[in-house]
Amino acid sequence: MTAQNELRLLPWSGPEGKPCYLSTDDKGGYMSRLADNVEADQLDTAAILLEQASDALGDQDADLEDLRRLAGELAGALRDVLRVAMSRRHLLGVNEPHRF
Repeated sequence: MTAQNELRLLPWSGPEGKPCYLSTDDKGGYMSRLADNVEADQLDTAAILLEQASDALGDQDADLEDLRRLAGELAGALRDVLRVAMSRRHLLGVNEPHRF
């Protein structure tokens, strides 16, 4: 099993949007590596979208339809990044986030 005999929250949803989990001791196994790669891709996509959003916010002539599309993509990326953060927090055994 994973750290503390916990299941790993995978970076994708199952049927009907339900979360998927992985139970394995093999962090180098196929499913673990696949999940790691998907998480890396999701984080890279979020970084690219953040840069695009920063550029769009400075563009006074930005097209409203393009901004809506970008907002939708940002919402999806944020959902993915939150799933990655939840999974990693769980793997680290952190129950509550630190408040500053």
